Order: sequence, then C-alpha cells, then structure tokens
Amino acid sequence: MDTPTTSRRRLLQLGAAALPLAALGSALPTAARAATAPSGATLRMPAETDRHVRTFMAWPALSSVWSHQLTGVRRDIARVADTLSRYEPVVVLARPGQAADARYLCGAGAYYGIEVLEIPNDDLWIRDFGPTFVVAPGAVAGVDTNFNGWGNKQTHANDAAAASTLLGQYGLPRVQAGFVGEGGSLETDGEGTLLATVSSLVNPNRNPGMSQDQVEQAMKAALGIDKVIWVPGLAGQDITDCHIDCLARFVSPGHVILDQPGPRTDAKWVAVYNETKRILLGATDARGRSLTVTELPGPDRNNMRAGQGNSAFLASYTNYYTANGAVLVPQFGDPAADATAYSVLQAAYPGRNVVQVNIDFIAGGGGGIHCATQSQPVVPPVL
Repeated sequence: MDTPTTSRRRLLQLGAAALPLAALGSALPTAARAATAPSGATLRMPAETDRHVRTFMAWPALSSVWSHQLTGVRRDIARVADTLSRYEPVVVLARPGQAADARYLCGAGAYYGIEVLEIPNDDLWIRDFGPTFVVAPGAVAGVDTNFNGWGNKQTHANDAAAASTLLGQYGLPRVQAGFVGEGGSLETDGEGTLLATVSSLVNPNRNPGMSQDQVEQAMKAALGIDKVIWVPGLAGQDITDCHIDCLARFVSPGHVILDQPGPRTDAKWVAVYNETKRILLGATDARGRSLTVTELPGPDRNNMRAGQGNSAFLASYTNYYTANGAVLVPQFGDPAADATAYSVLQAAYPGRNVVQVNIDFIAGGGGGIHCATQSQPVVPPVL
C-alpha cells in the first residue's frame, strides 16, 4: 500500500490541493484551486446527514489529559460507540498498548460491530484531529487540516499524525489543507455553504499572518466550498476558541439549528448566541436561499445531573451527531430541557431515531458527541 504523503499517483489525482498551498507559490491562481477527483469533478465536503460507511472514534489515552476522570470518560466513549453500532460500523482508534482495554470495554457492538484500530492518539476528539472527508461521484478523500492542538494548547504529536495514518490504513487519498483548523470548526450543508467562526480560524494561534479572506480561500479549495458564512465566535474562552459545531448546525440546505443558551449561562456566551442569530437571519447560502433558524434551548445548569462548578462543561445539545438513521444527542438530566431537545430534534429529523445518551464525563472535558465522532461518507455514484 502506498503512503498518502508520497504517492505520485495520488498527487496527480488530487492536483494542487495535495500539497500545502504555501509550497505552490506562484503556481496558484488568485483563488486557490479546488481539490479534484480523478474524473476532474470537484471534491466537496458532504453534509453529515449523507449516508456513512462508518464512524471513527478515539479511545481516551492513559495520559495526563484526563487524570482521575479517565475511567468515566472511557465508559462514556464505550457507551456512545455501542449506541452508534446499532446504526453503522464503528472504528475506535487506540494506542497499541491500550487497545486491549478499548476492546474489552467497547465489546463487539450491537449490530454493525466495533473495531479497535491500533493508531497512536493523545485524546478522544477525533472530530478535530481526524480527516475531514470530501467526495465526488466515484471518489472520496480525506482532508488533513493540520491539527495543532487548538493553537498549541494541548499535547498533540500523536493526534497531529493520526489523520494521515488513518487514511493510509484504508488506502484513501489525503488532501493537505492550506490552513490550520479542526473538523469541529467546519459545518456544511453539503451544497457548497460552510458555517464557521472567525475566532477559531482567523486566529494567530492557528493561521498567523493569514487574513480572513486568505483563510476562506484555503477552506474553499480544500473542501470544495462556494460560500462561507462567518460568525464572530469568541476567542480565548474555551480550548477550541468557540467551534461552530457547538453553536450552529445545518439540518438540511437552508435550515440551521442554533444553540440557545440555557438558564444561568454566562453572559458572554449569550452575547455570542445573539450575534450569531442576527447574522444567520440575515444571511443567504451558496444558492441564494435565506436561512430558516430553529433554536435548540440548552439545559438549566442548576438542574443538570453533573457539571455544576465546571466552567468547561459543554451543556449543549447542539453538539449532536447524525448517524445512519439516528441522531445521537446528549442527555443532561434536566427533565424539561432533555424533553424539549428530543422534541426539537425529532421534528427537525423526522426520518431518524433521536437517541439521548449520558455523556457527563465527555461534556466535563469540554466536548460532546459530535466532537468525539467523525463520519466516513459513502462514495456518491457515478451517474
């Protein structure tokens, strides 16, 4: 099997985007060229609601990152993996020396199975360090977004290499993005529109010296995007600098779910919500459609089962994950808010089962179900 970084065949197939944009210099036109499939079609980031081949997850490593919470967060990951395996195959990345623990706790899976793949990792947030997939008729590739530990906030040597290693394991082409970012900072409708926060991408801890327009052009090239709808976000208040996948998500083209902060949420996050809502209600997508915005209210922090006193606890239902036939969403133990989240998401996704999962330890680490998963899409047919 040829490696994704050295295969001349893959470089020819993927064209300019298989190399760092900076390395191409004057060979690039003013607008960076999009990654293309062997057929010449543009590779585009699909909607998460498109059918998946499998879901990737990562086993929390025995390291200093989780400390005394390691047992609890591993049980949460095993619970999510088992739930997902009722709908599609699950592959869990684990350090070779810790893979046996992952196999034992995850088990065989409910219906589609859970495979543990021995690939070194530092943490569980595979949405951010794993490949972000792009597709075209008859083709799929993985975009490596050059993970740098959310701006060098956390150890990440293994995570930074995981996307390339994983793609090589499956013999999938690799597109190296011309920007530094994370999968959680990228939300698309699958029809050329991307939602993103300025704070998580146009930030000197990821992309020093790059303007917002330069970052946007690099994202368009790597992901096959036609239009980016930017919202400000908020830098320096969480490890991600306010990822979009905790704030706003596409249900379908033209329809966005917006996270509405629950009671007793810090005022700074309420301000982020208000500004995001204002922008989304005035925006149009890549095809000129106005956006319908459905609000998803968060839980009352006083009524949650856990997380009180933990400012990092992600009390967001919006960090849900759409699997084949299902929507997996956190359940926080606030009966009224949990019920409302179920109703809102069931109405938004009428063809899927809404499954609520206790992820208190994952949320305690500042993430959610979406942060802990990454989908490999089915290759679209050649028409």
